[in-house]
Amino acid sequence: MPRLRTLAPLLLIAGLTACSGTIEDTGPGQPVKTRQDAFKAMLRVFEPMGVMLRDEVYQAEPFAAMAERFDDLRDTPWAHFGPGTDYRPSKAKSAVWSREDDFARERERFIAASAALREAALSHDEGRIRPAYQAVYDSCRDCHRDFRK
Repeated sequence: MPRLRTLAPLLLIAGLTACSGTIEDTGPGQPVKTRQDAFKAMLRVFEPMGVMLRDEVYQAEPFAAMAERFDDLRDTPWAHFGPGTDYRPSKAKSAVWSREDDFARERERFIAASAALREAALSHDEGRIRPAYQAVYDSCRDCHRDFRK
């Protein structure tokens, strides 16, 4: 119990410090916040799928449902990368706008990988699912490397 009394105030201070550094999206319609929220929603579905595969606790039906949900969300952030949305709190690099064709190719690669993951998940064939999941993961990693700070 004494440890908890020591730890609780530290956690509170850390939490308040993290909150104070938040920059609000003040743009019309909050496009930066909207796209960030869309990516977070996708991540909340994608991460549990990875846990299932990594921890060898794959369950066909729940995984397929998550893959369908992930694929349903795949288009939501992209419309919010329009002109004039390169401002804080954005974590997008200026390359999003200066290399629009490359960014569009990465987006299309992600969309195709997401659709392939959905198809593989609906087959319930873990041998097809693992490489499809990895393709989505690779797409995210590569896009972040080139287009996210």
